Amino acid sequence: MALFKPLRGITPRYGKNCYFAENATIIGDVIMGDDCSVWFNAVIRGDVNSIRIGNKVNIQDGSILHTTYKKTVIQIGDNVSIGHNVIVHGATIKPNVLIGMGAIIMDDAIIGENSIIAAGAVILENTVVEPGTIYGGIPAKKIKKVNEKQTREMIERIANNYLKYADWYRDKPGM
Repeated sequence: MALFKPLRGITPRYGKNCYFAENATIIGDVIMGDDCSVWFNAVIRGDVNSIRIGNKVNIQDGSILHTTYKKTVIQIGDNVSIGHNVIVHGATIKPNVLIGMGAIIMDDAIIGENSIIAAGAVILENTVVEPGTIYGGIPAKKIKKVNEKQTREMIERIANNYLKYADWYRDKPGM
């Protein structure tokens, strides 16, 4: 079972139909919506400030979400996929976003809706990612505008896939 650790009198909360891998860790001031999944070795540390996660968000293996004490919070909109080994530190991620594997999102960055952050990208502190764009590189820069309809469909497909994968893990072994 995942580790849910109350801290400073605050217990993590979550909505309906969520899946938590056995070694996921969720600490303190964390509130997440319905249909979320937190995968193996992911850590959501709401110990020094709040973390708010919308509906249908998947936080994939090895990812870390944390904030800065009395300075930054994390806010994640609905329908967001946070890829494997991503670090989100005190940032805002709007709805319908894909964060690629190994990306780093720093304090006070804002990721606009219907956007993609490329694998390995580093979004520096205070960066504002335009809605409907792809950002990549170190430091990340705008690569191009995207077809928002196609991007929304791709992001929706990935988020729906993670709902399906979570269902597989809820099934009894051997079934």
